Amino acid sequence: MSTSEGTDTGTSAGTSALYKSEAGAAEILRRYREALDAWPVPAERVRVPTRQGETFVVVSGPKDAPPLVLLHGSGANATMWQGDIASWSQHFRTYAVDVIGEPGLSAPSRPPLGSDAFQEWLDDVWEGLGISTAAVVATSLGGWLALDYASRRPERVTRLALLCPGGVGRQKMGWLFKFLLLRAFGRKGVRRSVRSGAGLEDPALQPVLDTVVLIFTHFKARTERLPVFPDEVLRRLGMPVLVIAGGRDALFDSAETARRVRACVPRATVHLLPEVGHAILGQTRTIEEFLRA
Repeated sequence: MSTSEGTDTGTSAGTSALYKSEAGAAEILRRYREALDAWPVPAERVRVPTRQGETFVVVSGPKDAPPLVLLHGSGANATMWQGDIASWSQHFRTYAVDVIGEPGLSAPSRPPLGSDAFQEWLDDVWEGLGISTAAVVATSLGGWLALDYASRRPERVTRLALLCPGGVGRQKMGWLFKFLLLRAFGRKGVRRSVRSGAGLEDPALQPVLDTVVLIFTHFKARTERLPVFPDEVLRRLGMPVLVIAGGRDALFDSAETARRVRACVPRATVHLLPEVGHAILGQTRTIEEFLRA
């Protein structure tokens, strides 16, 4: 594990793969660096070599505390945990991972979902960080990655907290088609589709909405459908699992997610929030209580 003080990865080599223009990539990554500089607790920035390329990780909390790995969703990066990290890092050594192929500082690789590639990538991340076992908190695409890894490596995941995870309830592709259509109308169209798709209607969430709109204006979002985990895979999850889903999620069928997790995961706790969309915020304390139980 090495401290990151050098040149950022992905700004040029991955621009054509992940971004619509050099200028758009530069603006997103400039905003990201500003957010990293405002990280609310002391942190190390490290780069982990993996078979998919370098992976960027923001590390906080006491070195002797239990490890906690954080996996963000599509179109995001490690700064999505900025509102949680001050609380969680009091009790855990937190590792906020930039998922490969997303608008962060990790490699632009996008291997096929459902292959062995993401399990192998997380194996390399765990090894590079010196982690043998860890709790995991993840959201959306990150939730899919966490479920995939926990089902393949159950001995390595001690607890699993998932926000609107992919791969359980039906994925609603209609929102994606609407997003692609409205994107033709420029930033205004992107704002409209992101606001409705993520459920960011509250005016207090304007800064969050602005950041998401900036990213999806210039970033080439994934269009690959997330593979759905069969019941037998979910039954392999022997660790305690917390799932929090929004009843108004425009991307996934949260009622189906809740039903399948309750039916298949032996040690599951499920919270279905009826008035919440895909973006689930304000769950810091709930997740912390689960992790420390």
